[in-house]
Amino acid sequence: MMKTATFPSLRVEPELREAAEQSLHEGETLSSFVEQSIRESIERRRYQREFLARGLASREDAKRTGNYVSSEAVLQRLEGMLAAAKSAAVKPGRIPHFYAS
Repeated sequence: MMKTATFPSLRVEPELREAAEQSLHEGETLSSFVEQSIRESIERRRYQREFLARGLASREDAKRTGNYVSSEAVLQRLEGMLAAAKSAAVKPGRIPHFYAS
């Protein structure tokens, strides 16, 4: 079994602590809120690093191969994806297919 560790004490403005306490869900402790916030920040930063790494690798691949995609083509594809997502969105009064029997 792995030993647990602690984070250093953190001094904050009283308003920040109060805001944190007011945002707690029922049964949630300030410690669990802080721990979850740290976990989510770590995950978000990992995703950011991976995103940047993919972008840089793609740039290098484009430089190497000379195969580039125009910004117009990218925007057109994104607009198509957005239109498809909007048309698939749940409309008021409509039951989503995964709830229908």
